Amino acid sequence: MNKVILMGRLTRDPEVRYTQTNNTLVASFSLAVNRRFVRQGEERQADFINIVAWSKLGEFCSKYFKKGQQVSVVGRLQTRTWDDDQGQKHYITEVVAEEAYFADSKKDGEAGGTNFDATFGTMPTSNSGSDFEISSGDDLPF
Repeated sequence: MNKVILMGRLTRDPEVRYTQTNNTLVASFSLAVNRRFVRQGEERQADFINIVAWSKLGEFCSKYFKKGQQVSVVGRLQTRTWDDDQGQKHYITEVVAEEAYFADSKKDGEAGGTNFDATFGTMPTSNSGSDFEISSGDDLPF
């Protein structure tokens, strides 16, 4: 089984490009994910994980994810190689996102804030009480 679940902060705004063959949108960004344990007397370490999101999920990420925001990504680990113009082989390991969530406890800039934890393709249906319901759908709800 190949499944990755990450929560971290975006190190930069997502970068969008389109494939040459069929003009499919792909968004790429990096997450700073804190390590679980800290050695005594040392600062907390973080890993910087490359993420790619395709099509509608990529569009969602590029539109609503911003540098510094805490997000959660579910996906699969993938490695790939390519040769550059000088014939040198390059390797990269990245997470291909299948789901993406807002993970901040409240939206930036809102005093008192609302609990805006949502996933791509869904939005809270009510704000009454401490929890909210999530409806499903294929299109962006806003």
